[in-house]
Amino acid sequence: MDVEKWALITGASSGIGREFSYVLARDGYNVVLVSRDIQRLDCVAEKLRSKFGVKTVTIQKDLSSPDSAAEIFGRIKDIYVSVLINNAGAGICGRFLESEVNKDTSIINTNITSLTALIKLAAAGMIKRGGGRILNVASTGAYQPGPYTAVYYATKAYVLSLSLAVRKELKGTGVVVCALCPGATATEFSKRAGKNDVKGAMPASAVAQYGYKGLLSGKAVIIPGLWNKIIIAFSKPLPGKVMAAAVAKIQRKLIDGYKNG
Repeated sequence: MDVEKWALITGASSGIGREFSYVLARDGYNVVLVSRDIQRLDCVAEKLRSKFGVKTVTIQKDLSSPDSAAEIFGRIKDIYVSVLINNAGAGICGRFLESEVNKDTSIINTNITSLTALIKLAAAGMIKRGGGRILNVASTGAYQPGPYTAVYYATKAYVLSLSLAVRKELKGTGVVVCALCPGATATEFSKRAGKNDVKGAMPASAVAQYGYKGLLSGKAVIIPGLWNKIIIAFSKPLPGKVMAAAVAKIQRKLIDGYKNG
C-alpha cells in the first residue's frame, strides 16, 4: 500500500462519516478519523484495520473549539492528507430566539469555523505535493431558509458557497473541491437535533458511496438521489418566503413528532 495515500474524515464515529471511512478504506486509503466519541471511533478504526488492512489514526476532538483544526494537523504533521472529508456537523431544532447563544456559536464553530480552517490547512499541503481532493458536506438545506433549524441551514449555505468559491480559486493547482448536498439521511443527527427523521431517508452508506463517486469524478456539487435533485431544482426559482413557509411546516411536524414520542 502507498503509505502516502491518507484520507482525513471528520465526524467519523457514526453516520455518513463512518460510512465514508469504510468506502475510503475499501479503496486502499489509510485514514485519520476525527470525532468527539473516542470509544466509537476506536471501534471503527479496529474494524477498518481488520477488514481492509489499512493504517488508522484516531483523534478525539470537539470541532466546536476554534483551535481544533490546527490541533488536528499538529498531530499529523508527518502525514500527507490527499483526501479531506469535512463531514462533521451540528444542529439544533426549535425557535431561533429560544435557543441559547452558546449552542448557536457551537454549531457555527463546528460547521463553519473548523471546516474553513481544515480546508486551508489541507489545501496548503496538497498544493505543495501536487494535488488532492476536498469534499465538504453541505445539505439540500443550503438552498433554502430553514425556520426552526435556522442556524444549521445558514451554515450549510456557507459551506456550499465557500466550496464553489475555493474550487474556482484552486483551479489549476491540482486540488479539487466538491460539495456534497444530501437530503434527509438515516443517521443519529435528527435525534440529536431534536426531531424525527423524514420518512424514506436515504441510508448513510448510499450517501457516502454516491459522494465518493462524485468526488472521484471531480463534480462541483454532488446531490444524492433523484428526489433531492428535484427538490433543489424547484426551490431555486421560488421566492425565499415561499420556501421558508414550506420548510417551516415540515420542520414543525418533525419536531412535534419527536416531542410527542
